[in-house]
Amino acid sequence: MRTLRDIPALREALGEYRRRGQRIGLVPTMGNLHAGHLSLVETARRHADVVIATVFVNPLQFGAGEDLDAYPRTLADDQAKLEAAGCDLLFAPSDATLYPRGLQGLAQVRVPVVSEGLCGGSRPGHFDGVATVVSILFNLVQPDVACFGEKDYQQLAVIRKMVADLHFPIEIVGVPIVRAEDGLALSSRNGYLDARERDTAAELQRTLVALREVLEAGAPIEATLETGLARLREAGFEPDYLELRAADLTPVDATTRGAVLLAAARLGKTRLIDNLTLTLPH
Repeated sequence: MRTLRDIPALREALGEYRRRGQRIGLVPTMGNLHAGHLSLVETARRHADVVIATVFVNPLQFGAGEDLDAYPRTLADDQAKLEAAGCDLLFAPSDATLYPRGLQGLAQVRVPVVSEGLCGGSRPGHFDGVATVVSILFNLVQPDVACFGEKDYQQLAVIRKMVADLHFPIEIVGVPIVRAEDGLALSSRNGYLDARERDTAAELQRTLVALREVLEAGAPIEATLETGLARLREAGFEPDYLELRAADLTPVDATTRGAVLLAAARLGKTRLIDNLTLTLPH
């Protein structure tokens, strides 16, 4: 696996792949990789001849008071994991490489409606930062396919809409959530949890599973969500949101069948997110 840090070297490598007629898969990450990220690489390998991963902690998607400075940067460990997973090339640019003129006055990409509410409501500007950096990476790599995790359900929806609206010729593949044995969705931020918090953290997924069961049996939505919020608070979480949306993130109505339960909650200093899809009864 080659590791490249600058854009001219990346473009030269990409030119080689294209001259060979190889299909290119992209896996954008912020590093501090775990099994969930590696499942993206494995999926990309099934959809492409060449797999390119990126590691870039994007300052544009962190708000005031968020964990940009504390976010783990583990490039050497990430390189070893990516190589073992079969990645062909790692692009690990600096801030100055991707944003050579700085962030002030930077042209940005905004994907309205689908980016509003949920994580977009509690993290203003977050999805503008995501859409902007992903569009930059799409422009630089010009992949045939790109893989994103379904744990970040709203992020995946934002990227799908951006690709459709802006006519990026890229296939977007959503990859199922990878979970620990107790059900906790794997996340780089799980490393912030202390031992007691880690034991509690799996209650987030257990709550969603319990809510899905009663919603699929026809329980009233509003009362069920209130019960779920109370359960999370009792376990020690500070819920940010717990919502039921249609699969495309529009509001649920009487005709909705495919739906998704989405939750974000703080446990100590750590913000956790999770989701489960479900089918509402007729």
